[in-house]
Amino acid sequence: MVNGREGRAAIIGRLDRKGRLLWSLPKGHIEAGETPEQTAVREVAEETGIIGRVVTAIGTIDYWFVAGNRRIHKTVHHFLLDAVGGELSDEDVEVTEVAWVPLGELDEVLAYADERRLVRRALSLRGDGAGGTSDRLGARPVRGSGTEPG
Repeated sequence: MVNGREGRAAIIGRLDRKGRLLWSLPKGHIEAGETPEQTAVREVAEETGIIGRVVTAIGTIDYWFVAGNRRIHKTVHHFLLDAVGGELSDEDVEVTEVAWVPLGELDEVLAYADERRLVRRALSLRGDGAGGTSDRLGARPVRGSGTEPG
């Protein structure tokens, strides 16, 4: 999810099993009757409060995780979305925090290497650089409800 006017992306933070806050891209499962694009728009809205419009597909990630005592395989279709409305919100119970992060800082902030690779691809599709010193605002995500200043 990208706010092109401000050069930021909405990301989510979840606590891992050790209590560490890990930042990642919004994602979720496809509901019956949904396309992957519809799922992306719905999940971004549910997890971040931001309404998006699909621009293009940027890739698919396959991974395994453990829930309870089960290993689960997940395939996630990622899309570049432009923000068209909504307000940043962490009301989803599956999300600990949400943040707008400057595009050039995503490589430092995102916890997972496969997501960092996708972001680099999305930035190249948008024609954005990887983030030079002129657009760097610090390495910390901008947290909050979206209604707070700063």
